[in-house]
Amino acid sequence: MNARPSTRPSVADATPGNWVDAWAPHSWRPYLRLARADRPIGVWLLLWPCWWSLGLAGIETEADYPNLWFMALFAIGAIVMRGAGCTYNDIVDRDYDLKVARTKLRPIPSGQISVRQAQIFMVLLSLIGLAVLLQFNSFTILLGMASIGIVATYPFMKRFTYWPQAVLGLAFSWGALMGWAAMLGELSLAPLLLYGGAIAWTIGYDTIYAHQDKEDDALLGLKSTALKFGERTKSWLALFYGIAFAGIGASGIAAGAGLVFCLCLVAGATHLIWQIATLDVSDEKNCLVRFRSNRDFGAIIFASFIADLALNTFM
Repeated sequence: MNARPSTRPSVADATPGNWVDAWAPHSWRPYLRLARADRPIGVWLLLWPCWWSLGLAGIETEADYPNLWFMALFAIGAIVMRGAGCTYNDIVDRDYDLKVARTKLRPIPSGQISVRQAQIFMVLLSLIGLAVLLQFNSFTILLGMASIGIVATYPFMKRFTYWPQAVLGLAFSWGALMGWAAMLGELSLAPLLLYGGAIAWTIGYDTIYAHQDKEDDALLGLKSTALKFGERTKSWLALFYGIAFAGIGASGIAAGAGLVFCLCLVAGATHLIWQIATLDVSDEKNCLVRFRSNRDFGAIIFASFIADLALNTFM
């Protein structure tokens, strides 16, 4: 696939000085931007529930550490499937993106890539994702395929409901089930609790993200939790982040995690409190910084699982 060399500026929420703008060949840049390679935060947000689930399964099976091969597979899967999902989203939303200041420079609405090229690119990424999925047991393969309907539905939700973030949570948190299934070939209470906590977390951080587009969304007749919550956003965030913390904590306890896991979770709670306390929903840059900081929250939670495994190793 060939694209015209791109000298266009980065989209509004790309990381300044990102590697795509600095190092990637010009002909690759539209495709890499379409896959959000210039904004890796989405990969982390998709990957963390997968790795949390592996850590959770490690506690259940009394392993010394999470399965490193599975960690690598989930990392590859998160990169390509996030890219495929973003491409699909941009194909569906191309007419809306052209009318929104933050998204009008994306590759499809700006004319850097045709819809046909984007479709081919999405299929190629999806095939790589399928190759990764086929490395797991049959239960995990079927479980992974079961998420396709949710992923396909998500881009249309903001046209009909103020809760598209909830549907995103169902899709982006699916990894909370996948890691456990990959290790144990089944599901139980612990991963279901983790999944519920991850969904609530996703609703929270994507509400923060949606505040960047709320004026344009309102003009276009699109809906989001940012518009629904409005000035009460902090109170709603406290609710959903509280559910997230409770669900994640309960999942660890259900799997047999000990005191060190609970103590480490305090750092995660502190981080979420900081997000809420310092959030300014009228400041787009403030919202973007707090949204991106959820990568750090994900790392804290994963470290909590690892700390529990490490303690058990030396006991």
